[in-house]
Formats: sequence, structure tokens, C-alpha cells
Amino acid sequence: MPGRPPPFAAVEWLIAWRYLRARRAEGGISVMTWISLVGITLAVFALIATLAVRSGFRAEFVDTILGANAHVTLYSPVYVTPEGRTTRAITDYAALADRVRAVPGVTRAAPLVRGQVMASHAGRHAGVEVYGIRPEDLATIPRVGRGAEARGDLAAFGRGIAIGEGVARELGVDVGDSLRLISPDGVRTAFGTSPRVNAYEVAYVFSAGRWDIDRTRIYMPLDQAQSFFNREGAADEIEVMVRDPEAVDGYAPALAAAMGGGRALLWTWRDASGSFLRALEVEDNVMFVILSILVLIAAMNIVSGLIMLVKNKGRDIGILRTMGLTEGAILRVFFLCGAATGLAGTAAGVVLGCAFAIWIDPIFAVVDWVAGGGVWDPRVRGIYALPADLRLADVVEAVALALGLSFVVTFFPARRAARLNPVDALRHE
Repeated sequence: MPGRPPPFAAVEWLIAWRYLRARRAEGGISVMTWISLVGITLAVFALIATLAVRSGFRAEFVDTILGANAHVTLYSPVYVTPEGRTTRAITDYAALADRVRAVPGVTRAAPLVRGQVMASHAGRHAGVEVYGIRPEDLATIPRVGRGAEARGDLAAFGRGIAIGEGVARELGVDVGDSLRLISPDGVRTAFGTSPRVNAYEVAYVFSAGRWDIDRTRIYMPLDQAQSFFNREGAADEIEVMVRDPEAVDGYAPALAAAMGGGRALLWTWRDASGSFLRALEVEDNVMFVILSILVLIAAMNIVSGLIMLVKNKGRDIGILRTMGLTEGAILRVFFLCGAATGLAGTAAGVVLGCAFAIWIDPIFAVVDWVAGGGVWDPRVRGIYALPADLRLADVVEAVALALGLSFVVTFFPARRAARLNPVDALRHE
């Protein structure tokens, strides 16, 4: 029809804006608008904040695993020694580490000796796990030797031991102090095995970023660990790190071939932590569904507000229809009312959610101060702080969900308004 305005013309925006600014005397519609706006804002804020914390927690957890632990641990096949003992000890560990290091994608390979002992200092005791490692290999561990929050001199490791920050705090020791290590499987004599007790100087104190590592781990020079644990000339395992830890399973055939095939055992970081990561993924999916329902409930407030708006503006709808506005124009007017509320609430929620993720440390510090401290216990959570990783994909996902639900639920009351008969609307006025 000539002269008919196009969809979403200025007059439709003007009418929608007029209805959104309705005063209390006109039916209290503005109050419902504000309730809908706040609901959408809080729902989107909660969704983005949760997604950011979820991503941050997984990233921090995986980073601490990959930064202080082997991506792949290689064990020798079981064999019988000339003395008749069954063992997995690796006697040619230096040559084997060189072969593994030559595998494409492998960034480091280090022979290790491991054992659990009792650490003692000034009447205080703690169970710890000792890793025997060469000094040059310790320096290449990302969360321990490179970029670690540490005290002491890593170059002095060959003359002493390196301990985790948690061990140092538990036993009250620092760089330069002497620490006694007690192993029940010690000196072998004709009368049996007696405990071995040796004292070592603490040369280096590191923090790997995870409480369970810092609280239990001690590094000792490989030659001293071989003597302390009766592993003369042998290693227990080969610690391997690769360029792409997420694709660690793809390295298995080449690593097994470097080990000589046979019944060599490969233990990846996914094998060690896979159950936790799967549980975390299930929890993430459930949390997203719950928060999506929260967004839907907030979007339903828009429906309530629009239904009240349609009811109170029945006379206006009748007049607008008699003046020539089509059903489509009426639908778009009320659709704009609901969509504008959803859009404004989503925008405000994105701002709040992103601000929370960016400034999570000072915000959490305030919460901890208000609660009197101790809100975050690293002994339970494993890491020292609440992390947040703000990702564009998570923000886009939250925005798409909020806007999609807002637009969908807005359509139905808007369609009801468009189908209102102008004669019926004006008959009782």
C-alpha cells in the first residue's frame, strides 16, 4: 500500500519508548519493566561469572598439573634380576632418556627415583614424597625451576635439596636449614633392614601453585636419591613433557617404541587426573543448564510485564488500529518493548559479569575480609585462589542465550496484542 511505513519505522520505536516510560498512574508498567530488567541483568551476570570461574578453575588446575608433573611417565617392563628379584628399575636410564627426548614433540625427558619418607625438623614431622632428579632436569620444570615463586639458589641444588612451600611451612624450615629424612627401607645388614636417616641442607624452596604438591614434594639430586633409596645405578621412571599436552595420547606409539616396545607402561596426565576432569565437565554442563533456567525465569518477567502492558493499553491499541496501524505494526511495537528490556538487561549483565571476572581478586579479598578470613581453604580446593578466565566464547554464549530467550518469550504477548480486535478494545471505553 502506498505510504505505508516500513517495518520497525520511527513511529513504532516512538510508541514502544512511550510505553516503556509509563508512569505509575498509568498502570505501574514501568515498575514491571524495572523488575524484568534487574532479573535479566542478574541472570546474565551470574551466567558469565560462573562460566569465567569454571574456565579459570579448569585452566588453573590443568596448568598446575602440566607445570609441575610429567605429561607422560614411562616405566620399564617387569623383569627378574640375577638375584631373583622382580623389578621395574631402569638401569640404562641416561641412554633411554636421550632416545625419548629425540621423539618429535617431546620437550624434556628426565630419569627419576621416587620414594616416600618421613621429614623431621625441630621436633616437627611430616610425610613427604622425594623425587630424585638431575639438577639440569629440575631447572626445566616450569612450575618449579622456571618461573616459580621461589626462595634460595637453584644452582645450589646439587649440594642440597629443594622443598615445597607447604613442606617448609609445615616443618618450620627455610633456605639454609637442615632437614632430616627418614626412610624405613634403609640400610640392609645381615640382621635385616634398618631405617636410614640422613640430614640435608635446604637449598631451594618453591611454590608450584597447588597445595597438594607444595605440601608433599621434595626434590633431591639423583645420585643422592639412588643411594638413599638403594637404587644404585638405576632409576624408577622417565618423566616426559610434550609440546601439546592436550594431544598426549598421540605420542604414545612413538614413546613406546623409544622404550623398546614390549610391555612398557605409559601413564599420562589424563590417566592420573581424567576422572576429576570428567567430573568437572559434568558439573560444568549441569551448572550451565541450571543457570540457563535462571535466565529463562528472568525472561518470563518480561512476559508478565508485557501482558499487563497489553491489558492496560487495550484502548490505545484500538485507537492505533483505527488510525491505520496494521497487526504487524502493533506486534512490532510490543515486541520492541520486551526486546528492549531484554537487550538492556543483557548489556548490563555483560558489564557486571566481565567486571567481576576481571577484578575477581580484589572482590574476593573484600569478601574474605568481611567474612573474617579463611573463605578459601587451599587444603580443600587444591589451588591458592579463586581463578577466573574470561573468554569471548563464554560471553557470546551467555548473550545469545539471554537475547534468544528474551526475544522468544516476547513474541507471544506481542502477538496477542496484535490480534486484539479494535472494536472489542473500544466497546467498553
